Amino acid sequence: MVKIRLRRMGAKKAPFYRIVVADSRYPRDGRFIEEIGFYNPTVNPSELKVDAERAQAWIKTGAQPTETVRDLLKKAGAL
Repeated sequence: MVKIRLRRMGAKKAPFYRIVVADSRYPRDGRFIEEIGFYNPTVNPSELKVDAERAQAWIKTGAQPTETVRDLLKKAGAL
């Protein structure tokens, strides 16, 4: 199954995340199909950028966002 999920990046105790489309069998920080945005919770206010058009296209083709990504997409206005 194809999922839209977060990929952790950054240094220890200073994470930022990329929003990626990946096969659910791949590891969290492993191989992915496409990067559609990023999320940085460490800055105030938190930084969020999503390609809404690509996210909607992936959801229409059957990709399932995780709960966290679903909340972020709603916050960004992509859902």
